[in-house]
Amino acid sequence: MQITISDKANRWFIEEMDLEPGDAVRFLGKLYGKTDVHDNFSVGMRIDDPRDVLAEKQIDGITYFIEKNDEWFFSGYNFEVQYDEETMDIKYNFIKR
Repeated sequence: MQITISDKANRWFIEEMDLEPGDAVRFLGKLYGKTDVHDNFSVGMRIDDPRDVLAEKQIDGITYFIEKNDEWFFSGYNFEVQYDEETMDIKYNFIKR
């Protein structure tokens, strides 16, 4: 599995979460909501320390990652994070592998 973070999405995370080099952002499945491939679950994120990493991407000293215990949520997909100019927010895409 791969994580892709667009440059604009990376800038959004840095500004909105006040990130600095050395920080890490974890993506996980969370109850409630909807994604384009999951009903009743949405993507959660939080600043966290990587422990048992399934996939990661480093940009500008920031680590974006998914833990192995969240594999159930991302299984069979690559995970893409982009910035949506229209909503001025991030957008998550699940790309079938």
